[in-house]
Amino acid sequence: MHNHNNGLKTAGLLGGLFALLLALGALLASGTGNSSFIWIFALIGLGTTAYGYWNSDKLAIRSMKAYPVTEAEQPAMYRIVRELSIAAQEPMPRLYVSPTSAPNAFATGRNPKNAAVCCTEGILQLLNERELRGVLGHELMHVYNRDILTSSVAAAVAGVITSVAQFMLFFGGGRRNANPLAMIAMALLAPLASTIIQMAISRTREYDADEDGAKLTSDPLALASALRKLESGVQRAPLSNEDQNLVNTSHLMIANPFAGGAKKLFATHPPMDDRVARLEKMAGQSLGY
Repeated sequence: MHNHNNGLKTAGLLGGLFALLLALGALLASGTGNSSFIWIFALIGLGTTAYGYWNSDKLAIRSMKAYPVTEAEQPAMYRIVRELSIAAQEPMPRLYVSPTSAPNAFATGRNPKNAAVCCTEGILQLLNERELRGVLGHELMHVYNRDILTSSVAAAVAGVITSVAQFMLFFGGGRRNANPLAMIAMALLAPLASTIIQMAISRTREYDADEDGAKLTSDPLALASALRKLESGVQRAPLSNEDQNLVNTSHLMIANPFAGGAKKLFATHPPMDDRVARLEKMAGQSLGY
C-alpha cells in the first residue's frame, strides 16, 4: 500500500480551491464595491465542503441511480469483496449496482467504515470473475488508501467555483471602475484551474490504485485484461456527458465513461495503454523477467 499522506494532500488541494474561491470573491467585491462577497464565498466553500464530506457516498450513488444489492442477488461481488477486505484487514463496504449498460465501477465515501463500491450492470456482464476481482481490488484500494473523500469533496468545491465563475462572467462588474478584462479572465480561468487540480490528483491515484489493487489480488494481469475490455466497452456504450451529475462524478470511475475522450492534458484518467503497460511490467517483475 502506498504512503499517500492523504491528510496533507487533502489540505493542500482544498486550500488551493478555497484560495481560488476567495480570489473570485475579492475580484467581485472590488468590481461591485461590496466586500461582503468575500465572506459569502468563504461560507459557500465551507458549506460545500461539509456537505460533500457527509454526503459524498450518497451524491455519487444517486448520480448513477444505483441500488443496494444483497448477497443472494450478487454472490460473486460479495464473495470477492469479502475475501479482499479480509485480506486487507479492513471493513467491507456496502455494495451497489447501477442499472446502466455502460461498463464501469467506482468507490465513494468519507472513510473505510462509511464507503460504498458500485458496479454497473454493464461491467458485470462484460467481465469474467477473475477480471471483476481485479477491478474490485482496484476500487477497494481507493477506499483503503483514503483517497475517495478528497476526490469527492474536491469535486463539490470545484463545482461551486465553476458556478461562481459563470455568475461573474455574466453578472459581475457592476461598477464603472471594474476591470472587465480581469473579471472575464478570472471567470474563464477559475473553472479550468480547479479542473486541472482535480485531474492531477485523480490520475496519480488511479495509477496507485492499479498497483495496490494488483498487489491485493496478486494478479496484475487480471486488472490489465479488465482495463482492455473496459476501454472498448465504454466506446460501445458510453454515458452521456450532457448530464452534469455524471460529469461531476466521472473522475471517481475506473474508466473514463464518456465516448471519444479528451486530449491527454485534459483527460480525467490516465491513458489505458499506460495503465496496462505498468500492470504487465508488475506481472513480469513478479515472475522474475
